[in-house]
Amino acid sequence: PKEYLGMLEYKREHEAKLIQNIILDLKPKGVVVNMMPTLPAYILFMCVRHADYLNDDSKLKSLMNSIISGVKKVIMTYNKDLDLLSFWLSNTYQLLNCLKQYSGEEEFMKNNTPRQMKNCLQNFDLSEHRQIISDLAIHIYHQFISVMERALTPIIVPGMLEHESLQGISSMKPTGLRKRSNSVYEEDSESYTISSILQQLSHFHSTMTQHGVEQGLSKQVIKQAFFIIGAATLNNMMLRKDMCSCRKGMQIRCNISYLEEWLKENDLLNTNAMDTLQPLSQAAWLLQVNKSTDEDAREISEKCTELNSVQIVKILNSYTPIDDFEKRVTPTFVKKVQSFLQDRLEGSAQLMVDADYRFQVTFPFCPSSQALELLQVPLSLHLGFLTRI
Repeated sequence: PKEYLGMLEYKREHEAKLIQNIILDLKPKGVVVNMMPTLPAYILFMCVRHADYLNDDSKLKSLMNSIISGVKKVIMTYNKDLDLLSFWLSNTYQLLNCLKQYSGEEEFMKNNTPRQMKNCLQNFDLSEHRQIISDLAIHIYHQFISVMERALTPIIVPGMLEHESLQGISSMKPTGLRKRSNSVYEEDSESYTISSILQQLSHFHSTMTQHGVEQGLSKQVIKQAFFIIGAATLNNMMLRKDMCSCRKGMQIRCNISYLEEWLKENDLLNTNAMDTLQPLSQAAWLLQVNKSTDEDAREISEKCTELNSVQIVKILNSYTPIDDFEKRVTPTFVKKVQSFLQDRLEGSAQLMVDADYRFQVTFPFCPSSQALELLQVPLSLHLGFLTRI
């Protein structure tokens, strides 16, 4: 049998057709059913390898520029399509990994098999193109986060704060998963529950898993999603007295526990996502704790480390008893808490959390064990003009 070299040959005049078929016209759903989701990245890299093998500078530059332009065009055209953004986030990252793994640079070749060593680029340094592709991947990531935020925003406050979920706190489990149409909810806000949020998170996670998004990257997405949930919930609390009661504190703590359980079930506890909910968790605790003695004031100042003085005082002043057994927080008590807080070194003194804050995304190098010479191009991709070398 013929031994393949893991390259794909094409004629210069077929370059536009290659980009059209494998980037511009490709729909993720068809790819996922038939083949590994990052196959487009491998196919493009195998074409790059052949141009390098031929030592054809103009062909290689033209191909790299066309790949970058093609992906940019798709992202601009479908900038609200979660599926396509997830798919091209995965493939752009995989292409970046291939360009590193086969670059011939020592730091990226540590895990290569002897055969993969032979497959390294021979004639050209593509580090400048790698930087452009890395920047493109960052852009796709942030666009994905924006679409995710747009889907989450209408359901966070109703699901985390407004929905009364405390009929029986200890026995209560989320019920009634809501119908979803293209990840945008259609019911009125009263029907959103914590389950609506969990379902949306599952949709994001399963979409990324389906498209082969590298696990380290999908964990960064989930951490950002949890930050968005925590920030929106806390900011809403700060503006509404009706959300500052002991009962609401219990409800928030309950909902946070469901979010933590979701992370456990999806093996995502090591994402540090729960850390982003610390301010909200402390605010919920503050609503439930006793607020009368000097000792209470000291405990509040010591335990609410993730809330600044302005936020703590605002919650205390907004605290609203829901029955005769509870008392309002006295001005004297608030002053006592303030006196304990005076010695704290604080960063921000803002009441509201910056909900637009984004954690810096990283794309750690992930070598692949995939043997390029074993890859075949499925007929369904309509790339009959490519020749396996």
